[in-house]
Amino acid sequence: MKVALVGYGTMGKIAEQKLIEKGHHISGIVSLGLLNDLSEITNEIDVIIDFSHPSYLDMICTYVSETNTPVVFATTGFNESQIQKIKQLGCHHPVVYTANFSLGITVLEEVLKQITPILEDSFDIEVIEKHHNKKIDSPSGTAKMLVDVLNENKKYEVVNGREGMSKRAKEIGVHAIRGGSIVGEHSVIFAGDDEVLEIKHEAHSKNIFVLGAIQAASFVASKEAGLYNMNNVLFSK
Repeated sequence: MKVALVGYGTMGKIAEQKLIEKGHHISGIVSLGLLNDLSEITNEIDVIIDFSHPSYLDMICTYVSETNTPVVFATTGFNESQIQKIKQLGCHHPVVYTANFSLGITVLEEVLKQITPILEDSFDIEVIEKHHNKKIDSPSGTAKMLVDVLNENKKYEVVNGREGMSKRAKEIGVHAIRGGSIVGEHSVIFAGDDEVLEIKHEAHSKNIFVLGAIQAASFVASKEAGLYNMNNVLFSK
């Protein structure tokens, strides 16, 4: 693949290294101190991988709209209006967007889809996420994504943290921890009478997100217009 990278921080640098190791070609890199816009890249581009900042979204959307270049949005921290803009882009162009590119998290989503309908009437549900002390957004996009799976039918109120005195209602509690250099941990707890089922995913390095994004780029590079996620990447035939 001929890949244009947007963003050259820690994730962008890992992405460059892994792409080269896998025999792909870097068409150009848009980032502070490098190129300012995708339109400045003169080499051929098969797909864009975005590991930058939400502030780059408009530039990427403009370029994709003009060129129909497939894009993988692996940036975190988008607000709701930006997420809607990504979804709109996917109506007309090939787009992969998800809150987490880990293969394990994608499988966890599938597990939750299977077991939640079985347990939801007799078990309380809580979500705990842990990240490093430099992460700004809270709760994490991945935690929100997992809650969306757990609460597909909108039966529950989502409670972000708790304080004071109140009896538990029909709710899903979401709790965020920030500290040290934790790459990312997400736990879903089903607590019933006399038994607890906890499903946990731990990210031990940022490599897993980069490798997932590269797999997504290989998937979307030859796709027609559509909004895809990692479920499509792993499970589509």
